[in-house]
Amino acid sequence: MLKCRPGIMELAPYVPGKSQVPGNFSPIKLSANESALGPSEKAIEAFYKCSNLLHLYPDGNSIDLRASLGEINGLNPENIVCGAGSDELLYNLARGYAGPGDEVLISDHAFNVYPIVAYCVGAKPVKVPEKNLTFDVEATIESVSDKTKIVFIANPNNPTGSYITSDELRRLRSGLREDILLVIDCAYAEFVTNKDYNVGYDLVDGAENTVVTRTFSKIYALAALRIGWCYAPLPIVDVLNRLRGPFNLSTPAQSAGKAAVEDISHMLEAKEHNAVWLPWLRDALTEYGLKVYPSVANFLLVQFGDNESNNALEAMKFFANKGILPRETSGYGLPNCLRVTVGKQKELEKFVGVVKEFLTK
Repeated sequence: MLKCRPGIMELAPYVPGKSQVPGNFSPIKLSANESALGPSEKAIEAFYKCSNLLHLYPDGNSIDLRASLGEINGLNPENIVCGAGSDELLYNLARGYAGPGDEVLISDHAFNVYPIVAYCVGAKPVKVPEKNLTFDVEATIESVSDKTKIVFIANPNNPTGSYITSDELRRLRSGLREDILLVIDCAYAEFVTNKDYNVGYDLVDGAENTVVTRTFSKIYALAALRIGWCYAPLPIVDVLNRLRGPFNLSTPAQSAGKAAVEDISHMLEAKEHNAVWLPWLRDALTEYGLKVYPSVANFLLVQFGDNESNNALEAMKFFANKGILPRETSGYGLPNCLRVTVGKQKELEKFVGVVKEFLTK
């Protein structure tokens, strides 16, 4: 009898945010942290221009996209690897640096893909307690064992929206052994305005055991094209290039991604939209007596009541029936919370009105 690798069937598959509601109409989707403003017009134009190239294989090295990423971010393109979403990079980092019997450290309420990639290579994900729903550097360092091979940190974190400072990130790196890979997942970095935040490129430059991953799915609004990239030391770049698919990024993805990253004004417009409407949403929900956790990303984690009439499950049902879809977070160990994306102004105003209706029903 054919059997899969031990541990796989114990793994809960990743469940994306809902995108459908009862009835035949399009919902207000606030479940996936997608960009409120949509993609750059220049990216859309670049995408369509590739229509006469669909019979040709794409550039297997994403040379032009990597060059633009390097120029915009002040990085050497030779240290950049592109992936079919940052997920591909996370999987390949696990494939390259962990295996059966190894341990991968993740925080208690971290992105759900991390334990999946650990299990897929036969490693054991070890959850580390957080402090006030924030990555705890000290607890993580204390959790390191002889079996630890990788530490994943989402900074800012999904689904909490919390982050650790540049100093804390540096302390984390210095507290880990040289044979432990630190993966800093910065999917929401562009939204952060706090001065004490740092992506971590300097940590990559200063060692051979740190990687920073990025994505085009959030502020660049190209989630459907699955574009991710990472900045890594050359030995890790070599490993990732050996593991990735030979044509892992399509020509339309590379072309649209290049145009998106070069359209700085559109990115700044999306960042400004979030800077205005994130605090507006936080204040509106707080005014109704809900606990809203601090967030530096493009979403909020909102805690609901404890009884059957006003808990998160009932809220989710109520919102769905009104055509609004936030994100359930029970799979993240936060059963009485919902994660709400910062959408368009009218979407947020509608959502806040429905929240009031739910709380006063």
